[in-house]
Amino acid sequence: MTTRRDFVGTAALAVGAWTWLREGRPSRAWPGPARHDLVVRGGMVFDGSGGAGREHDVALQGGRIVAIAPRIAERGTEEIDARGLAVAPGFVDIHSHGDGTLREDPRAESVIRQGITTMVVGADGGSRFSGAEGQSFADWARTMGQIGPAINVASMIGLGSVRESVIGEVDRRATADEVVRMTVMVERALAEGACGASTGLEYTPGAFAPLDELIALCRPLAARRLPYATHMRNEDDRLLEAIDESITVARGARCPLQVSHLKMQGTRNWPKIDASLGRLSDARREGIDAWFDVYPYVAYSTGLSNLFPVWARDGGAAPFLARLRDPATAARIRTESLGKVDVIGGWDNVQISRVSNAGDRDAEGQRLGAWAQARGGDPYEAAVGLLERNRADVGMLGFAMSEENLDRLLAHAYAMVCSDGGGFAVDGPTRRGSPHPRGAGTMPRVLGRYVRERKALTLEDAIHKMTARPADRVHLRDRGRLAVGLAGDVVLFDPARVADAATFANPFQYPVGIAAVVVNGRVAVRDGQHLADAGAVLRAM
Repeated sequence: MTTRRDFVGTAALAVGAWTWLREGRPSRAWPGPARHDLVVRGGMVFDGSGGAGREHDVALQGGRIVAIAPRIAERGTEEIDARGLAVAPGFVDIHSHGDGTLREDPRAESVIRQGITTMVVGADGGSRFSGAEGQSFADWARTMGQIGPAINVASMIGLGSVRESVIGEVDRRATADEVVRMTVMVERALAEGACGASTGLEYTPGAFAPLDELIALCRPLAARRLPYATHMRNEDDRLLEAIDESITVARGARCPLQVSHLKMQGTRNWPKIDASLGRLSDARREGIDAWFDVYPYVAYSTGLSNLFPVWARDGGAAPFLARLRDPATAARIRTESLGKVDVIGGWDNVQISRVSNAGDRDAEGQRLGAWAQARGGDPYEAAVGLLERNRADVGMLGFAMSEENLDRLLAHAYAMVCSDGGGFAVDGPTRRGSPHPRGAGTMPRVLGRYVRERKALTLEDAIHKMTARPADRVHLRDRGRLAVGLAGDVVLFDPARVADAATFANPFQYPVGIAAVVVNGRVAVRDGQHLADAGAVLRAM
């Protein structure tokens, strides 16, 4: 068995070979005619199962893996000398918002340059289809195919999107007929290939869905064993109650449970990690198929309106903005909002990430407390003003989590890695605002900071949590592993060097140490160059 120390040593010895490749000279030629489209030679191959790496060659033909062996004699039309590099399945991001910018820029640069070859979207209750006539998964898939994305895209159906389609953004119970209609929409989406169902219970209109509605809409998941993925109703003071509710939904629907981006927000809630993990362990002992995902950052990303109470957002943006100034509601809203801000440590733990009003662009990338002070204003009033001038659509980052908790969550037996990030680029139309750096750095950050530096988990375990585990979770059966016959999604990286470069101050930086990314058998990124857009729409199998 090759140890990680042996591997790092091999990487050091291979610097010359990799420099030779990086300078654009061809990989060594093998005699005879080309038999394969691509051969990756001499890398440390991690198959995604969680086992140790093996020094092997990998051959791809027709978009699939056709051979993995210590030495493949046949040569490829294209070859990559991978000596000193890790060769892994393309990373599968089980919770992504990267589809939001694909129409503007199908290159998905910040996503693919992390080594992500498949993103699962439709998270937090919001999908770009609802399952209604004319808004089906099939319609969405057709549109995605026309876009021609650089990476593979799979999608859950968002139960918030379903509710909005049938009921709107109002806070009321669904009628029996409406529940039937919504359930049919979920069933249709799953039949067409959606890979689960999601909720965003801190957001409207998902926040208005009661327990019995959630159970009813999740029942179609049971027969397919696809997950109910939930951004829970609360992630701070009522975290444990929210976990209990999530488990109750899975129990009632008899479906798998996926807790999205598990976290403990606010210093006073950091100790709840033991009770949180204990509840999930208890659920598993009961027979509930419960897992969670996590991203490797101490800040989350959401809308600024999420600091304001759900009841105040009933009906959408216009009623919400009116209530902010209505004497009958303004004082109560202020009190509850300040309580939420207090949980995360104050206004300087709120960073503005996105505005639409040109006059507020100077707020992007700024901590709200300091920004308000520089303008001589009260932070709460500054927040309200931003919401008013931007029609309640303002993005924010909240610095509220513990890195020690992150170590434990990433290493946990029930965990997998997600980005929860968007897609952007250092150039072009998607370079705007000051987005969360997770959109460009998640996977390399796990490999660099949490594997190599903090040693929170092993390299093979990290790869497993980014590949086979999430692929299996959403039934993408031919992704997430390197094995003969499976799809040719591959990432090559230097374990001694791989790291995120995007920061909260400067998110528009791609990671380092990702040598090449292969999507459906085609070299999509190599030596920092984007070469091909070879993604496809994937359906749960």
